[in-house]
Amino acid sequence: QLQASGGGLVQAGGSLRLSCVASGITFQRYTMGWFRQAPGKEREFVATIAWSDSSTVYADSVKGRFAISRDNAKNTVYLQMNSLKPEDTAVYFCAAAFSGQAQVTAGRYRYWGQGTQVTVSS
Repeated sequence: QLQASGGGLVQAGGSLRLSCVASGITFQRYTMGWFRQAPGKEREFVATIAWSDSSTVYADSVKGRFAISRDNAKNTVYLQMNSLKPEDTAVYFCAAAFSGQAQVTAGRYRYWGQGTQVTVSS
């Protein structure tokens, strides 16, 4: 299971840190990702971090503002979000893929968390 937390309401330009704790899986062998879904829109990729070498990939829309990291000792993946914009408003989901490589496609992820709401006011 994946349990995401850390969402909330923040003004534009502010920061939030999302966390996702994994249980019931060998976390160290899973590539982790964050996705988001805004009202009326498709779920979209945000960031991913591979378990094998901690390589990361980001969506162009968040590059330079968001940072994904993982703490294998705590079975936790984080998403540090800085310089938030109103268009970042969405429900954010963490996901786990049984792969050694960074994955940007939602279909490659086996497990999904319940989502945490991020709202950025202008």
